[in-house]
Amino acid sequence: MATPEWIVDAISTPGVIAAKLWLRGGSGSDPLGQRGAHQLLGSTLTRGCGPYDHLQVADLVEGCGAGLRCDTHEDGILISLKCQDSDARRLLPLLGWMLDDPHLSEEQVELERDLSLQALQRQQEDPFHRAHDGWRQLAYGGGPYGHDPLGIAAELETLNAETLHPLARQLARSQGILALSGTIPDGLLTEMQAFPGFSKPATDRDCPGATGLPPIAESNRSERVGLQPLDTEQVVIMLGQPTLPHGHTDDLALRMLQAHLGVGMTSVLFRRLREEHGVAYDVGIHHPARAGAAPFVLHASSSAERAALSLRLLQEAWDDLAHRPLTAQDMTLAAAKIRGQIAHATQTSGQRAERRAQLRALGLPDDYDHTSLERLATLEPEQLRRAAERHLDRPLLSLCGRGAVIDSLAAEWRQGAERSG
Repeated sequence: MATPEWIVDAISTPGVIAAKLWLRGGSGSDPLGQRGAHQLLGSTLTRGCGPYDHLQVADLVEGCGAGLRCDTHEDGILISLKCQDSDARRLLPLLGWMLDDPHLSEEQVELERDLSLQALQRQQEDPFHRAHDGWRQLAYGGGPYGHDPLGIAAELETLNAETLHPLARQLARSQGILALSGTIPDGLLTEMQAFPGFSKPATDRDCPGATGLPPIAESNRSERVGLQPLDTEQVVIMLGQPTLPHGHTDDLALRMLQAHLGVGMTSVLFRRLREEHGVAYDVGIHHPARAGAAPFVLHASSSAERAALSLRLLQEAWDDLAHRPLTAQDMTLAAAKIRGQIAHATQTSGQRAERRAQLRALGLPDDYDHTSLERLATLEPEQLRRAAERHLDRPLLSLCGRGAVIDSLAAEWRQGAERSG
C-alpha cells in the first residue's frame, strides 16, 4: 500500500484506539459493466491478507476483542478497526496487508458475491429501496451515483477474483488517508510508518479513476417521474434532485434547509404530514455528504388512500423553500439542530476518526465543521431562499406501490408540474 496521509487525533479514552482508512475510489468508480466491483472487493479484503488466511484474520481480530470491517461508499472504501491500544501494534498492520497483499481467493469472492446478490434481492422486495433506486436512476442515470454500492445483479454475477485484482492494484497504488483517534501508544506512529505495507510511494497517476471526483449530475433530463410497481399496501414517495458537493459555498444553506424540513419532531415534514394530517407512516429527508452532486430528497411512506395528499404536502414543502424565507425562529431552531448533529457525530473515537478522514478525502480543512458552526450565525433567511431557488428548482419524483395507484399519482403530479412551469 502507498504511504497513507496520516491524521492523528490523540484524545483521552479508556485505552481504546480507532483507525479509519479511507481509500478513494468507491462504487462511483466501478468500471463499465462491473457495477458492484468495488463493494465486492471491499467485502473480500477482510477475508485473508498477507500472512493470514480468512480464519486467521478472524482469530486475530476477535481474539483481541477488536472490530474490523470494510464498507464501500459511493466516493470511497472505508476500512475500520477498533481495538485496545495495547493491541494496536498487532492489528494495525492488517490494514497495510489488506491493500498490499490481499488474497482475494476465488472461494471467498464467490461467498461474498452470493451474499451481495442475496442483499440485492431483499432490496427488490422493499418498497423504500425500490423507490430510492428509481429516483437514483432518474437523477444520475449511468453516472457514478446511478447505482447502489452493492451493484447491479446482472453485472455482479459476472464478477470473480480475476476481475478484482486490477482494482486492488489501483487501490494499493493510490494514497489513502489513515486517521487514528483515541489513546495513541508512544512510538506507534513511527513504527507504523516504517511498516512495509505503509511505506510505498503513491502513484495516483497510474489510477486516475481512483482519485477523480464524480461529475455534477445531469439536470436537464426530460423524464422527471419514475414508477416502481410493487404489490404492497403502502406507497413510497421520493421527491428531490441532485444538488452540490459537500463543502460548496451553498452547501451550508442546504443543510439548514435539511434541518428545517426533516430533522426531529419539530421539522416541517413531521408536523405537516404526521401531526397535522396523519397521512404518513414515515417521513424524512436524505442529503448525505458527497464529493459530487449530493441528493436532496424528501421521502414519505403512506397508504394508497392518502398518498395523493402526502405527495401534495411534500410538493408544497418543496415549493415553500424558494418562495417563503424562514422566520428568525426557524433559523435559530435549524442552527441548533445542526450544532447538535455535529456534536452527536463526534462523540466516539471512531466517529472522530471517520469524520477527519472524510473531510481530508473531500479536500476540506480539518476545522471545516468548526468554521461551519461559525458561519451559521452569519446566514440570513434570504440566503437560504436564494440557495433553494438556485439548486432546488427541478425536483424528480419516484413512486413505489401498486401500479394503478402510482400511475394516478404520477399523472396528477405531471399536470401540477406543467401548470407551475
